[in-house]
Amino acid sequence: MATIIVGLVVAAVLFLAARQIYKDKKSGKSSCGGNCAGCPHACGHCGDVKNE
Repeated sequence: MATIIVGLVVAAVLFLAARQIYKDKKSGKSSCGGNCAGCPHACGHCGDVKNE
């Protein structure tokens, strides 16, 4: 019984996290912090920012 309860809790947490990511993406929010100088992908792979 405990395994089922723990499984349901984990599934609920995963569902809520996925829903938040979906909502953020739909509203235009990005996971990028906007600090391209400290970004490991600053070589041109960072969102809409293009290094020239």
